[in-house]
Amino acid sequence: MTVTALDRFDAVFAALSDPTRRAIVQRLAEGEATVLELAEPFPISLPAISRHLKILEQAGLISRRRDGQRRPCRLQPEPLVEIAAWAEHTRAAWEQRLDRLEAHVHRSAARTRNPSRPEAR
Repeated sequence: MTVTALDRFDAVFAALSDPTRRAIVQRLAEGEATVLELAEPFPISLPAISRHLKILEQAGLISRRRDGQRRPCRLQPEPLVEIAAWAEHTRAAWEQRLDRLEAHVHRSAARTRNPSRPEAR
């Protein structure tokens, strides 16, 4: 994994650390929406919603395009797919380590219960 990938992950995790931004991402998973549509459920100003959208856009999680007078936002799933792959790789590595630790504990316990028996590896 390169430094730029780690920087991207930091930006995505930072963007998703806010519950309003997570709710916006969740809403956009259902389909594109305008700023007004995204702002409706929140008791905050439109400029505040725009700041949240800017952070999500900088993290690569959403894109905005111009459609006449509308400027709909769309979810960009690629950063989430990358993080899911990283998390799966990390989970698999830890699972292997924990399996080795469990085997070691079982071997150690068997030696403690029966110290005269030679160790099987």
